[in-house]
Amino acid sequence: MSNPDPECVFCRIVSGEIPSNRLYEDDRVIAFHDIAPAAPVHFLVIPREHIPTADDVREEHADLIAHMYLTCTKLAREQDLVQPGYRIVMNVNEGGGQTCWHIHFHVLGGRTLTVMG
Repeated sequence: MSNPDPECVFCRIVSGEIPSNRLYEDDRVIAFHDIAPAAPVHFLVIPREHIPTADDVREEHADLIAHMYLTCTKLAREQDLVQPGYRIVMNVNEGGGQTCWHIHFHVLGGRTLTVMG
């Protein structure tokens, strides 16, 4: 497991130093509402382990990434997002829109989302 980064906002959320409006947590992940929602439903799923970007994901993280994704879909069902639909996004690096250097999935729904392209 990667060491927490004391400068990382998400590591500070994991430790409880910064409060969050949590939807779910277990021994591997935490899910909480985004503080600047881009849709009526917008939450994040983050690993407890500090992994800065998707480029830092390695083979040994495969089970963790699958668990994160399955947590996204479980919570989307619980939030009644399956119909009409929802989006799962991971921004990667600055050019991809990443602003917090700790991997995370955004789950957005609750309205019709525009087509990306």
